[in-house]
Amino acid sequence: MPGKRGCLKLLLLLALAGGLLSWIAAEVYFNLNSNLIAIGVRNSTKPLQILSKRGEWKAATALTTADVSAALIQRHEEPGLSWATLKVRRGGDFLAEMAQRVFGAEVHVVTIQPARFDFMTTFKPKFELTTAKERMAEENLWLSITANFRDPKGKPMGWVYHEGRPLNPPFGDWSGCFFVKDGRPWFGPKSLLNEVPGLIQEGSQVYPSVMKNHTVFSYVDLKPDEHFDGSRLTYRALGGMRKDGSIVFVLSGDGGVMNVSEVTEIARKLDVQHATLLDGGRALQYSIRTDDGPWHFHASNNDLNIQRKPLERQRSPVFIGVRRKAPVILGLETSAGTVIK
Repeated sequence: MPGKRGCLKLLLLLALAGGLLSWIAAEVYFNLNSNLIAIGVRNSTKPLQILSKRGEWKAATALTTADVSAALIQRHEEPGLSWATLKVRRGGDFLAEMAQRVFGAEVHVVTIQPARFDFMTTFKPKFELTTAKERMAEENLWLSITANFRDPKGKPMGWVYHEGRPLNPPFGDWSGCFFVKDGRPWFGPKSLLNEVPGLIQEGSQVYPSVMKNHTVFSYVDLKPDEHFDGSRLTYRALGGMRKDGSIVFVLSGDGGVMNVSEVTEIARKLDVQHATLLDGGRALQYSIRTDDGPWHFHASNNDLNIQRKPLERQRSPVFIGVRRKAPVILGLETSAGTVIK
């Protein structure tokens, strides 16, 4: 009898260890904790709430610009770049409530000053599918994030410019864009392409645009599902710019799924002037360089070559990359009057 009890205890310990290892693997490869929240709230009709500095949970529409700014929790800051987090939650079923209490839910805000950073499209030859992690390592980036959508075969859907050359054709009449002209990055509706003088140096057609001159387009709230799944609660990525030229990304973090109206409202409260969405949903992935090394977010599986939906590997052809500008080399004058650079 003592021997049988010992065997049962061993089997129980092995089962617990196996379950723990399986959970860890699912978290590493499939972002399990985050997706438990996403699944739990997917049918919720309650608004996204933000934890204010006073410790109160309020919908973004009920918070002022000052309130949202005060609610930001600083994660990383260096000259020209800051990364902050909003703690969020949403009413849902029992699973959603428990998952949010245990794991928490976040929306990230990354602000970048173009005076210190260059913006570009980044990809592999022939638009071979890749990841934000790979783009960061290969291009020495400070930020890499999914750009435009892809077709079932993996090719980018929409025009792509790199180093002044068009490399992919437009896709229909999609309304959003990221582009660089005269070294300055822009995010917003396609009308900016004609309004901003100069040639496109870098760029990507994206979808949908949501805001221009601090005004949210009416279809965001009135017709969110007419041309896109705007009312769906999923992982969202918004690229926008303030009037001073600074670039603001509002990004779903773990559990921070949103509809288009919610991510747009957060951007509006952050004083964003023009804005557009980037590719999101299960495809969303981005990487941020910090003092402690790169930090990576992926909505789903990016690594395991699984063919079965919804577990299939999520990789994208085109990413937006941000790299610190090279330092300016000042000339030194020798005693003979020669300038050395």
